[in-house]
Amino acid sequence: MSAALTTGFFTGLSLIVAIGAQNAFVLRQGLLRRHQLPIALICALSDALLIAAGIYGFGVAATGIPALLEIARWSGAAFLAAYGLLAARRAWKGECLGADEALSMPLLASIALCLALTFLNPHVYLDTVILLGSLANQHGNLGRWYFGAGAALASVSWFFLLAYGARTLRPLFARPLSWRILDGGIALVMWAIALGLAQNPMKI
Repeated sequence: MSAALTTGFFTGLSLIVAIGAQNAFVLRQGLLRRHQLPIALICALSDALLIAAGIYGFGVAATGIPALLEIARWSGAAFLAAYGLLAARRAWKGECLGADEALSMPLLASIALCLALTFLNPHVYLDTVILLGSLANQHGNLGRWYFGAGAALASVSWFFLLAYGARTLRPLFARPLSWRILDGGIALVMWAIALGLAQNPMKI
């Protein structure tokens, strides 16, 4: 069972480390030292919930409803495009760390945005519910849960590392140019994901 746990950990880690909306948001909160604990917890627990749903078979059920996949695709593309616009606006304005801290969102708004970035991005469902759920179910009745636990542990490790490790970059982000580059990069990533969703049907 330890093999399934280890496989799940590294498989989950390989999927969540890629640059995306969720990681970009956690990184930004970490740099600002704002709400790191609740944001990291929400991301990790959301992944654990979605992985468990995949193991239970919800991913297989969803693939049989093409209309549901299309709704997820277009709503996700629209949301990510809008979030990219917000990041582009921040990059255009230019901010330094101190000014951005003063203007950062309150806790409830940060939580709401974190949940939206998590559950309105169709790629989250493809990676966790469908892909990780399918891989987990190849390890037998008990082994699948060890695999899922390993993948969930990878999420916990990564999001807390990202949220609290970002503080080491604070001296760099004391300059407006660094924020311009970060937010400009976030905008490009969000638009690339949104464009990919709009151009290509979601493939399982």
